[in-house]
Amino acid sequence: MRAKAGDPPRTMTQKILAAHSEEVLGAADLVRVKVDQVVLAREPQRLLDRAVDDGLRKVAVEVAVAYPQRCVGWRGATAESESFPAQALELGLHVARAGIGFAPAVHLERFGSPARLVLTDEPRLATVGGAAMLSVPASPTQLLEALSTGFTWLRPARSVQVMLTGRLRPFVCFRDVALELTRRGLAETIQRIDAEHHAPVVLEFAGPSARLLSVAERAVLCAAAPRLGAAGALFASDEKTEVFLRDQRRSKAHRVASPDPGAPADDVITIDLAAVEPLVLDGSGRVRPVRELAGERVRQVLLGGDSGVSLRDLLAAAALLKSKRVPAHLDFLLAPPSRQSLDVLARTEALVDLIATGARLLEPDSRVLTGELYPPPSEGVALRTCDPDPAGGDVGYVVSAETLAYAVATGELGDPRSFKRPVRLTVPRNLPTDDVLLVRKGRAKGASSKKKVEPPVSSRRRAAEAPPSWQAETSLSLLADRQPPSEPSAVLATTLADVQWAAQEAGSSGSLRAIIAPHIPSATVCMLTGLGVLALRADEAALEALGSQRSVTIPAPSGWSDGEIQLLAGAHPVRVTWLARGLERDWIANA
Repeated sequence: MRAKAGDPPRTMTQKILAAHSEEVLGAADLVRVKVDQVVLAREPQRLLDRAVDDGLRKVAVEVAVAYPQRCVGWRGATAESESFPAQALELGLHVARAGIGFAPAVHLERFGSPARLVLTDEPRLATVGGAAMLSVPASPTQLLEALSTGFTWLRPARSVQVMLTGRLRPFVCFRDVALELTRRGLAETIQRIDAEHHAPVVLEFAGPSARLLSVAERAVLCAAAPRLGAAGALFASDEKTEVFLRDQRRSKAHRVASPDPGAPADDVITIDLAAVEPLVLDGSGRVRPVRELAGERVRQVLLGGDSGVSLRDLLAAAALLKSKRVPAHLDFLLAPPSRQSLDVLARTEALVDLIATGARLLEPDSRVLTGELYPPPSEGVALRTCDPDPAGGDVGYVVSAETLAYAVATGELGDPRSFKRPVRLTVPRNLPTDDVLLVRKGRAKGASSKKKVEPPVSSRRRAAEAPPSWQAETSLSLLADRQPPSEPSAVLATTLADVQWAAQEAGSSGSLRAIIAPHIPSATVCMLTGLGVLALRADEAALEALGSQRSVTIPAPSGWSDGEIQLLAGAHPVRVTWLARGLERDWIANA
């Protein structure tokens, strides 16, 4: 990844994309890039059914992995097609089995590789940036293109540099540092740069303290990217990355990768780790010091999940809670991020200490993150170490593992610095790497490469279920809350969380046809256009005019003049901006 003589200095993001670029379309609106890996973690079966219908026989990328979305089932539930694992293996994918863990944590351990580009339907896979791997959220159209050709079109990204200095004080975790990024207004900075350049933004962590962090700690910081509106996050690949890959028995995947000295970023923010204190993200989305909320009664805690906690944090929580007992009014839930972390907890007896405290061990099911399983109580406070999933709405406060441990020990929210003395831990280096729950392509026991796997009936109905293309004037119901649409609808999304919910809903519902918001991140615009969904920006006056209406009429594409569209809300015309650019606009017709 070294720059050629005479080239201007480049950021990590620019170097990775440049190393994968094949050609540029138009005025650099889009660039064609080679994709190294594809990760399907939202609805892998639906996308693979579509791939088979489109004639895919073998994936064209180095690594493609399908992760299970659900682990917990019940009698009478609609089961996934029994042909799915065999179908995926026939196409050349690895198949993760139920119980292996949450996709972001598992993929970092088993497939995270420096300077590689991974395309995914799961924005939370930004955690792999801790191993200097760039994860880009993509639409089904882009994912299918990558699976079949090994290439896709992306918008060139911009960078915001986060400089880390100093050292954390006792009882302050990197989960707190991730929350500090929100408190410092980084989301507003990302939105400004995105809107100015019509480009996704990637966070690049640097500074003297960044080099001291383990890959697991780096991953906790990278996991904050989707919540801030960034497309991804990156650390440089150095000796810490090499140690991580050696511990994972994957030392051959290591390569040194770092930004060029003096590479300009669009903005720079500096975080002094010594100045960070224990923080909490409350239900309103505001980050506050834990001490301001001290004394609130806690009813439920969730330790683990897919982001926000490292193996060191899990071990620290177990050490702090040793010989403690969970209060009678509190429900203590434990969801280890990966099978590897669960194995280490068991080998070090930390799992014994957590269970003796009163923890309930959960399966790594996506519905745990949304609150569909183990919902938060109607009264009192719920705490969790992972970011809430947009599909779940408000499921409680987000805190660090050590703040959560204090709540379990006392039954109320409080500053973990009230513990008598900090724990001193040594994270094991001899990590279990047995992939018993990961079925690799060509290694499925009893599988026959000569046997043709027929696509399930659901795939043959896909064309009939696809949303209609934009060919004529279209009237849509107008929704202003997070209710799944039952008829062709447009959603008014006033916050970033609303946009993320709508984008996730668009991936699973053919009824959502347009999203109207004051800001939609460029990476999300790409995803929406690939789904045939209009991404529309509206100013405050337009949002106010639309907010009083129950329906909206969108003109035929012939009336979409250079990105400007005049909607009809009742009898009133409302002008909005279509955010798709270049080739993305063709995806609307081909979705």
